[in-house]
Amino acid sequence: MSRESSPSVKHIQNAPQPKPTGLWRIFFTFGMIGIQSFGGGSATFLLIHQTCMKHGWMDEDEFIKSWAICQLSPGINLIKLTILIGRKLRGFSGMLAANSGLLVPSAIITGLMTAFYTLYKDLPAIQAAMRGILPATIGLSLAMSANLAVPIFKAAKGEGKVRFVVQMVIIAGAGLALALDWLSPLWIMLAAAGLTALALTYIPTPPPAIPESQNE
Repeated sequence: MSRESSPSVKHIQNAPQPKPTGLWRIFFTFGMIGIQSFGGGSATFLLIHQTCMKHGWMDEDEFIKSWAICQLSPGINLIKLTILIGRKLRGFSGMLAANSGLLVPSAIITGLMTAFYTLYKDLPAIQAAMRGILPATIGLSLAMSANLAVPIFKAAKGEGKVRFVVQMVIIAGAGLALALDWLSPLWIMLAAAGLTALALTYIPTPPPAIPESQNE
């Protein structure tokens, strides 16, 4: 047997590899995310999502799966998401760069703003600004939910009406259970994941539509 590699193997080996993202670029990018994250976790999530899509660090499917893993494990979800992205980009050093960029600049600014607020919290303008934060935060939360829901709805719709309806019922039921505080969020997410897995396993997808030109 020849020791030479087959043409297909050579093609894979010679294919251009994506250029790794530099550590300083990771640190700076997540630093900008941390500085711009006014409004809390919803704003941070949106900025991380937009950054991953812009730089091609993850596609929609991988991003949603990474976020699902973060939801199912204990701890602060945005920190865990940052860890997953940093690890994918540059391994352990990428994890350190991403988390340092996300936390250090924003922590410094938060400390300075806290000192400023302590001194001037009784001013009418400051109190009015604090009251305006809540509506903006609700809007950011709705935008975050829309960013997550749109690709899921599109994928479910392409799998047939039955699967689409079943998944919508699961999403609505999970949302209602969370809103009414029936169970721990962990058990609700595990139950939703289990029901979705059963639905995708036992509900068949419809056969692909045949173009009319092929039927003639």
